[in-house]
Amino acid sequence: MHLQTHFDVACARDSAVAIAARDETLVGLFPDSETRIVERAGQRKTTETHYTKLGRSGTATFHFTYRSDGDIEFEKECDGAVWQELRGTLSFRERAGRTRVAIEMRGRTKAFVPEFTVKGAMQDQLEQMADALRERLQAG
Repeated sequence: MHLQTHFDVACARDSAVAIAARDETLVGLFPDSETRIVERAGQRKTTETHYTKLGRSGTATFHFTYRSDGDIEFEKECDGAVWQELRGTLSFRERAGRTRVAIEMRGRTKAFVPEFTVKGAMQDQLEQMADALRERLQAG
């Protein structure tokens, strides 16, 4: 499965990258959930998000790696319930005094979980992440 979204913000790329690197921006990517940074190691931060979906609670652990070019790679620790693998990238590209922000996610579900059953929910989550990030970037 491959999902992506993008948007433009009225700030320079360097500013967008700096705002995206803030802890409060990172934990704000998962609105309506309790997220905290649980580990830091070099250019990598690990978060835990406590959520409730369809009446069930759970914890999602993500590793965010800050690349030297300013882009951010992320990977979910898959517990085997739904995802075999889930990775993504936040990228920032200069565009005529603005910055194009793209969020891309790639993943494979477990063999017994058809992708179409989670694609809608994943697209919703991607849009929520984009909205939260756009809000932070526009607020500066």
